[in-house]
Formats: sequence, structure tokens, C-alpha cells
Amino acid sequence: MFKYRAHPWHSIDLGDKVPQEVRTFIEIVPTDTVKYEVDKKSGYLSIDRPQKYSNIVPALYGFLPRTYCGTKVAELTNIALNRKDIQGDGDPLDICVLTEKDVTHGDILVKAIPIGGLRLLDRHQADDKIIAVLENDMIYSHYKDIKELPEDVVHRLVHYFTTYKDLPGDKTQRMQLVDIYGVEVAYDVILRSIEDYKIEIEHLVIKESV
Repeated sequence: MFKYRAHPWHSIDLGDKVPQEVRTFIEIVPTDTVKYEVDKKSGYLSIDRPQKYSNIVPALYGFLPRTYCGTKVAELTNIALNRKDIQGDGDPLDICVLTEKDVTHGDILVKAIPIGGLRLLDRHQADDKIIAVLENDMIYSHYKDIKELPEDVVHRLVHYFTTYKDLPGDKTQRMQLVDIYGVEVAYDVILRSIEDYKIEIEHLVIKESV
């Protein structure tokens, strides 16, 4: 009998405590020297690109299964910037999970507790990063909101996510920080991304199967 690998974006549920607790698929960890990304068709990790500079991802980094950054997620960025032209980036919702543990590789599932997020603009696309802590982490689990984190931790996250897509020779910074938001807004972003998934992915699958 053949056994098939579950697709980490479409075949794994977020758990029964959403949005206060979310099952998260981790793609890369701080020791990685290349950026891995899930291949949307197969569900396997693939190399997206080598890290161009010495800065490394400051925490576990991945995405929330069965989410999608579409119209509802982008609406919050449009409101924040008083614009109407910003779209979602068409990917699952990104998440960064803080932990004191040395996790040595990605391609794993963890339970994460959202505490806030970074509202980022990638050219004309909303590219939110949910900030979370690992469930029962001995150092980080007592933080309930991003405003409680040490400032240096927040600065490290902001610096990484506003520079990690820049390439050697770029004269302008690609990623723009729009806002740093707290836990309640993070919950809203997560729920909106679930709705976007239902609209953009589940509805499309149902339509194609009819």
C-alpha cells in the first residue's frame, strides 16, 4: 500500500484553538545559509536562493497551513496607507516563531502562540509576518504581546525582514515596514488569511471539480 506525504500548505489543519494557537510549518531555521521554500505543487522544500549577506533569519520561519494572503489581508495594508491598489502576495501567511531552543532543521510542524506581527509592503503587495512564540518555550512563552518583547528583539526582526530580499547592487530597499501591530490585530490577520484561503483556493478547487 502506497503512503503519500501530506501537502504542508493544503493538507494540514491549523488546530482547534485558532487564532490563539496555530499549527505552523517551519521552512528555515537560523543556521540555514540558504532560503528554503515549499514548492507549491509538490509540497517539498526547495532552495529558493542562497542568503546574499551574513544576516540570518532571527527565528524559526515558515507559514500557516490553509491560509492565503489575498484581498482581505491586503485590505488592512490599504487602510493603513490610505490606498486601494495593494494586493495580497498570493502566498500562505508567513510566521516567525521565537524560541530559546536550537532547532537544527526545518520541514517540521510546531505549535505557535501569535503575539503580534509586522505589516510589510513588498512593492505593491501586502507581505505580513506574524510574530509568535513557541508553545511552552522556557524563555519566550510568557510574552503575550509583541510590545512586551525586548526592543532589540523587535529591531532584529524588523531589520531582517526589511533587508532579506535586497540583492547586491540594489539602490532602493524593496521591503517597506508599514506597521508593527499587537496580538489582537495578529488574530484578525490570521482569520482574514483563512477567509482568503477559502475564497481563493477552496472555492477554485470546488469550481474546477464541478
